[in-house]
Formats: sequence, C-alpha cells, structure tokens
Amino acid sequence: MVYQSAPWQARQSLLIGEEGCGRLAGASIAVIGLGGVGGAAVEALARAGVGRLILMDHDQISLTNINRQLLATRETVGMQKTEAAAARVKSINPGCQTELLPVFYSPETAEALFSLEFGLLIDCIDTVTAKLDLAVQCKARGIRELACLGTGNRLDPGAFRMGDISETAKAGGDGLARVMRRELRRRGIEKARVLYSTEPPRKTVIAEGGRYAPGSISVCPPAAGYLLAADAISYFLARD
Repeated sequence: MVYQSAPWQARQSLLIGEEGCGRLAGASIAVIGLGGVGGAAVEALARAGVGRLILMDHDQISLTNINRQLLATRETVGMQKTEAAAARVKSINPGCQTELLPVFYSPETAEALFSLEFGLLIDCIDTVTAKLDLAVQCKARGIRELACLGTGNRLDPGAFRMGDISETAKAGGDGLARVMRRELRRRGIEKARVLYSTEPPRKTVIAEGGRYAPGSISVCPPAAGYLLAADAISYFLARD
C-alpha cells in the first residue's frame, strides 16, 4: 500500500516522495532534554511528519529560557517543558503520537525511558553522568544515538557539525567533548555520532543560581537542534 501524505506535507513530498514521508510517519524518536537544542529538534521532527515522539525533561519553562528556546514564550512560562512540547507538536502535526516523561534522566529513570520502544534517541542534556549512561544504554540495546555536545558560549551557528566524537579533538576546545571522549573510551565506546562546534567557546562570568552558567544567544541552540533533527531524518530515509 502506497503511503498518502497529508496536504500540509505537499512541499516535503516533492522532495522525498511519498515513500520518504511514509518512512518518517513510521519513525519513533526519543528526545531527551527539551531546552534550546531539544525543543528545536522536536519541532523540526514534528514538521517533518515523524509519527511518534517520546519527550523527556524534568524542568519547567522559565523567563530566562525565552531568549533561545522555541518552546518558551510569555504564555508558556511555568509550564512543564514536556507539556509545552506536546502541545506545540499537536498544533503542528496532530497525527504525531507523543509520550511524556517529565522526569530527569538518570540510571534510576532509565527503564521508564527504555521500556518504550523507539528507533533513535537524541541526547540534548548537559549532565555528563546522564549523557554517559545514555550512550552506554543505547549501545547495549542497539539503539541509534545522536548526542549534542557544547552549544553554549558561542555566536556562530554555522560552526556546528555532525560527526564522530573523535573529530572533536581538533575542533573548538570543547571541554564537554574532551570529558566525553575520555569517559566513553573507558566504557568501551570508541565511536559516537555527535553534534559539535568548531568555534572556540567564549568565556562568560555571570553566575546563575550560585554556579556559573554558559551564555547563549537565540541563533545557536536552535541551529544545533535542527542539525540533529536533519541527521535523524536522514537516518530514517536511508534505512533499508
């Protein structure tokens, strides 16, 4: 049976055909972390007609998210990010099935995530221990993973790249990438598909909540999210 895309997908169908639209409609993707990067990835996947999205984030939208996060508006401040993301997905692609996990990812909550079956995971969180556990879990379960490295303290969205984590050794001075390379090797993971920047991070000095937080601007996290979504879309379109 030939897949029949919806009228709102007409321009996409011209590009990837009905078969391609059907592949995306059958895709199931988990997005972990719904901030500036993850929120943009979710929106791009919804607009591409992905049929099922698992949305995981424990946080609420705050006023300081508005400068860079697509989910953050004056109307959504205070909402759970999972709820805001689901509402936005439904307003774009009503046929997309969403499953919400409003909890922090950790080894303790891993089973709640991985008990849901999906074909690809996009890691948009910045906690090293959680990122490492996600990588180990995905490898053990044979799940395709795309992981976002540092996007903060940068001004050039054109400097983002998708590639293997080994490539980050010569790009941008990303401290998160350095730690991830070392710790993944210790766990027997030599290859990992990641988003990284070739732009060296700038130094910021503003403290947030008693700790130093990276600076961020409107154009960078969403650009990173769209690149991750594009890589996910390409993966499903290329599958046999």
